[in-house]
Amino acid sequence: MKKCFDATKYLKIQKKKIKQRIQMFDKLYLEFGGKLIDDQHAARTLPGFLPDLKIRLLQEFKDEAEVILCINANAIEKSKIRADHMISYETEVLRLIEFLRAKGLYVSSVVITLFDGQKKAKDFAKKLEDYKINVYFHTFTKGYPTDVDTIVSDEGYGANPYIKTTRKLVVVSAPGPCSGKLATSLSQLYHEYKQGVNAGYAKFETFPVWALPLKHPVNIAYEAATADLNDKNMIDHFHLEKYGVTAVNYNRDLETFPVLKEILTRITGKAIYYSPTDMGVNVIGECITDDKAIQKAAKAEIVRRYYRALTDLKKGAVGPEVPERIKLLMNELGISEKDRTVAIEANKKREKSGNLPSACINVGKKYIVGRKTGYLSPVSSTMLNALKHISKIPDEVDLIAPAVLEPILEIKNKTSNFKESYLKIGEVLIALSICSTTNPVVKKVLENLDKLKGAEFHATHMISDDELVILSNLGINATCGNEIDIA
Repeated sequence: MKKCFDATKYLKIQKKKIKQRIQMFDKLYLEFGGKLIDDQHAARTLPGFLPDLKIRLLQEFKDEAEVILCINANAIEKSKIRADHMISYETEVLRLIEFLRAKGLYVSSVVITLFDGQKKAKDFAKKLEDYKINVYFHTFTKGYPTDVDTIVSDEGYGANPYIKTTRKLVVVSAPGPCSGKLATSLSQLYHEYKQGVNAGYAKFETFPVWALPLKHPVNIAYEAATADLNDKNMIDHFHLEKYGVTAVNYNRDLETFPVLKEILTRITGKAIYYSPTDMGVNVIGECITDDKAIQKAAKAEIVRRYYRALTDLKKGAVGPEVPERIKLLMNELGISEKDRTVAIEANKKREKSGNLPSACINVGKKYIVGRKTGYLSPVSSTMLNALKHISKIPDEVDLIAPAVLEPILEIKNKTSNFKESYLKIGEVLIALSICSTTNPVVKKVLENLDKLKGAEFHATHMISDDELVILSNLGINATCGNEIDIA
């Protein structure tokens, strides 16, 4: 995919924008929405946007910033999972701490929000002690969301313990949505002002992009990505009324803004923001270099989201309203699931293979197919075929001899309660790695693995979660059908 977003320009002007907001206050609480690391949605929708671009941005402030991570106690209690990495929210918090520290960023505290005595939340707090992290418990804010008098009082935000911070910029982030970032930020503002500190609040959201039209595919892609939350993009009428400028925001921020504005005014004693857009600091719209290409990428992402929603529906993870909502968005843009060529080619391969589970990956302009074999999952066989293609290795050459695959499969089934007749892509990559120590051809193949980054991939049957995670980690945009492999 052609790069159509200028990441270098983004870092430069985004840093300037945040610095300007910091200068307005003695201390700024900056709520970081979306994924702090591994922002694959942004990378897919805005080719040229790097998955770690937010971290690179924060590194520009590492000497003046600290990070507070929020996690909802109910998410801990229910062992809520992040679908992109198939890990729990607790594990993601620990991963964030280690990753941020490795990048030279200071993580000062973890706040367990909506705490009501949950045992797992208490256990997690003890685990955080090993990371030398300060842990705070915040409960439900009394009076929220309508009784502002109670909210902005010692019974409301004042009932939460004050989180000790030492830096001028305090980044408030989380492992996922509904983690209590806003409530934590506002609670801190209440305490700061009681201590005479001129603290401020701002919001860093990647999407929707306020400077793009309401129905721009990039903004529609955001709606598709949050279809399970029923987020809808809307014109920020507060911004339009105050400044005469059209800006795009989303329904939840617009619905809560009047109360939020009143809370901020009560805390600070003055009106700082007149619209949800006012609160934001993101400058993504200024860094798009090819709008036509961006629209194409965003449309492709919407179609991918549709396929994933159908799979999630089959798994029982979402209701039928989620794929239905995305289908309506596709109709608005005049696109459909048939626009995903790699899926069409995968289905052709399935038909030719006697309905065996099959897959397809695009390599440049070529579509490479594979099917389930005696030893390999359709993902594994297709990936091996693609690697042979880019490495210019004849198709009839076995990268891994059956004599190697057979004992791996045998031991796998001896040690598993669930018997499988094939090896998944993770197991195949490990086998390749072992073979590469004595076989220079296989070593060359593995060196070409990065060349598949950005490729489109589709399997005709449901891909296991572990294979989807590996494909995602390789930078491959994977989707699948919603049929269960019973062949």
